[in-house]
Amino acid sequence: MSKTSAADYYASIPVFRGFSRLMDPQLYKPLPDDWLIGTADIVESTKAIADRRYKAVNMAGAAVIAAVTNALEGREFPFVFGGDGASFAVGPDDASAAREALAATARWVSDDLELSMRVALVPVGAIRARGQDVRVARYGPSANLSYAMFAGGGLGWAEAAMKRGEFAIPPAPPGTLPDLSGLSCRFEEMPSARGLILSVLVLPAAGAEPQAYRRVIEDIITLTERTPEAGRPVPPGGPALQWPPQGLDYEVRASRGPGIVRWVRVLGRTLFVYAIMRFGISIGGFVPDLYRQQVVENSDFRKYDDALRMILDCTEQLAQELERRLSAAASQGIVRYGLHRQASAMMTCFTPSAIRPDHVHFIDGAQGGYASAATALKAAIA
Repeated sequence: MSKTSAADYYASIPVFRGFSRLMDPQLYKPLPDDWLIGTADIVESTKAIADRRYKAVNMAGAAVIAAVTNALEGREFPFVFGGDGASFAVGPDDASAAREALAATARWVSDDLELSMRVALVPVGAIRARGQDVRVARYGPSANLSYAMFAGGGLGWAEAAMKRGEFAIPPAPPGTLPDLSGLSCRFEEMPSARGLILSVLVLPAAGAEPQAYRRVIEDIITLTERTPEAGRPVPPGGPALQWPPQGLDYEVRASRGPGIVRWVRVLGRTLFVYAIMRFGISIGGFVPDLYRQQVVENSDFRKYDDALRMILDCTEQLAQELERRLSAAASQGIVRYGLHRQASAMMTCFTPSAIRPDHVHFIDGAQGGYASAATALKAAIA
């Protein structure tokens, strides 16, 4: 399969609208056997979260997607951001580039973020040989872009295999830098408007009947979509932007060049962006108000990667009702779940081109997020 046809294969999957359709199996298309699943996560992310290194953890996860996208020269491929890591799928002709990007990212995360990242590249054929599958759908939250959704259990199996040390990719030599062009985290944290930011993580329990699991997920989605007590955590006008930006240090670390040069370059670039956003100056095809609207529409605050993940701005009453329903489903052996409450959400951005509408904005809770929800899930089944 050529590079072009690999991109065409993913592009051939129809985009669905309406998140409530998420669990319809007709939407998911099996990946070819010769494709590979890339997966990455932060080792001891719980400790990093306890040390309040939330932004570093999120930056590491988003860096995987940025590095692979740039290595593939912007070709479309399915990926999903998991907070403290990421997963994606590539065709065989892109395996070498993806492998090098993963190795370089693991090295950068170690050298510049002082975190340890596991990375692996797992053949889809090996996943199917273990009785799991990898199927992909494309959800369009807006007309601007689509996000990949994964089903079949294969992503979960690949992550578990990576944690066992299988299919591992060693970090690149010291000093190796991935191409992280377009990766930034300039926006301020987004405080809850309804009471709290809730990180939601729901997986099928071992041996759960698929239709029962589907009903639970659809029930949770319906509840959150039909009530004014929950909504996206990104404010209607987009997150606040200040200068110097909150994530300045991380953007400097993601750029290339000598230290002082990087600081000067990033300071200048962020000041320029702040000025045109602050005063609404349109320049070179960039329209600030349109960009802010797209930031809101393109935020990935809910997704599916063998697990339902959501970052909701909601009331405490709704959080309690979600917990009641999930607890009841867990007691029936249908789901495993983890929830985490916090005061605000945060955004990490990947914007290869500010004048194109398909820039990507990864959302997580700002005080623990998905990583803490996963910790709660593990504690509940321990």
